[in-house]
Amino acid sequence: MKFKFEKLLIWEKAMDLGDDIDAIADRFPKKEIYNLSSQIRRAADSIALNISEGSIGQSNPEQRRFIGYSIRSLAEVVTCLHKAKRRNYIVEEEFNKHYEFSFHLMNMMIAFRNKIK
Repeated sequence: MKFKFEKLLIWEKAMDLGDDIDAIADRFPKKEIYNLSSQIRRAADSIALNISEGSIGQSNPEQRRFIGYSIRSLAEVVTCLHKAKRRNYIVEEEFNKHYEFSFHLMNMMIAFRNKIK
């Protein structure tokens, strides 16, 4: 038996992104522990958390709202990735990998939200 959200590909991909972002944030300088490291981790975790919260016993407008929160959190992660690249905490190749993954996940989440009536 599975929860409804565990069957969603967007939830699985959001979980993967959260793990990847956590590993990246571990390498940020110590001065970022309460700033960028914390922010990017919270935003990345929020993506999957809101997908799951919106899938449990919610009406369709509620589910759409929570997917919207997930989309906003993903946009926040992308902005944090930009900041990390500009501060030379990650290299261009790593940025591009996670940027592309985020772009595809964003499109999937928007398509999912649009299917909810």
